[in-house]
Amino acid sequence: MREHNERLLLSIIRGLGPTPASHLARHSGLSAQTVSVILRSLENEGLILRGQPVKGRVGKPSVPIMLNKRGAYSVGMKLGRRSADLALMDFHGTVLDERHIQYRFPAPKRVFSFLQNGMDNMISDLPTQARSRVVGIGIAMPFDIWKWNEQVGAPMGEIEAWRSIDFAAEVAAFTEIPVAVMNDATAACYAENTFGIGPAYLDYAYIYVGFFVGGGIVLNGSVFEGQAGNAGAIGPLRSSNAAGESVQLMDVASLHTLEAAIARIGGDPTLLWKDGSDWSDFADQVDTWIDEAGHAIAAGMLSACAIIDFEAVVIDGAMPNGVRRRLIDCVAGHFTEMDSRGIIPPVIREGTVGVGARVRGAAYGPIAAQHFLLGSFSPVSSPPVLLS
Repeated sequence: MREHNERLLLSIIRGLGPTPASHLARHSGLSAQTVSVILRSLENEGLILRGQPVKGRVGKPSVPIMLNKRGAYSVGMKLGRRSADLALMDFHGTVLDERHIQYRFPAPKRVFSFLQNGMDNMISDLPTQARSRVVGIGIAMPFDIWKWNEQVGAPMGEIEAWRSIDFAAEVAAFTEIPVAVMNDATAACYAENTFGIGPAYLDYAYIYVGFFVGGGIVLNGSVFEGQAGNAGAIGPLRSSNAAGESVQLMDVASLHTLEAAIARIGGDPTLLWKDGSDWSDFADQVDTWIDEAGHAIAAGMLSACAIIDFEAVVIDGAMPNGVRRRLIDCVAGHFTEMDSRGIIPPVIREGTVGVGARVRGAAYGPIAAQHFLLGSFSPVSSPPVLLS
């Protein structure tokens, strides 16, 4: 019960920012005495700080309570089919350090070497007393990555090796920091819901366009993972292509289809994955892909909104900002042209976290799992557990 209430107060502070103890008591439903006891404990643990007193019109000055950015750290890795990203994050959710590698396919040996070397360098750059506050390693990756050997274009057996990988054992070979694995699109959804426009909507579908399109679902302000942690995968959703044929959304709206189009004209599709690339060298292929992907996403979301009354569809992805905005405009345009009788059309919104959403979600996962109420960081996300 004490742990739940500690998480509750930390979640409220995370959601509201610096907040006086009296406001924490009101938002949590806990007594002022209970809040005071818990805050003293959290302060002793180095998780919160007390700000300078703020004078009001009446009564004693209020003292804002805030998260201590040095209270906890975590490492996140996004393991993708064409690249991997690594990030070190503090308790405020600020990324302190980042690393990136590109590859033709994700060979396990190279990926774990990247994780070990990058993490060692990142943590060694922290102050000595802070290194013991690294609470975990979050790894965001596509589930069943070995099933996509043909699309990735890897030599036979290289991707299949991921089927038998024990992440805990692999990471334990070079660190005692605990590791947790989550779906990469779900991690991106967590990042948008925590750091992006998530608080503006209670129920929305989230789409992340990467090598394969994926996504997540937010219900009542919380990310809904489902029984196997893969709810809102989006990619396998039945949709239609420009010819009206029934296809899976991932077969039209994924970046691997743009890769294939670029390769067919003799271009170098690896340029899609370079940091800062504007994709202007492939304008014709990008234009065609945007129109076809926009139509497929709109058709898929029309079906999804018939199941859950989403108030918004939030779209983000591993692409330049201008391309993402054009894709969103295209989705919105196609949506208005479709037969939406019986459905309240959702708002089509641009995600705000961007290409780093998956690694930010992965990095924040261990901090959230240890210190916050899972699923949502809203101050009204969970009732208190009263202490006797």
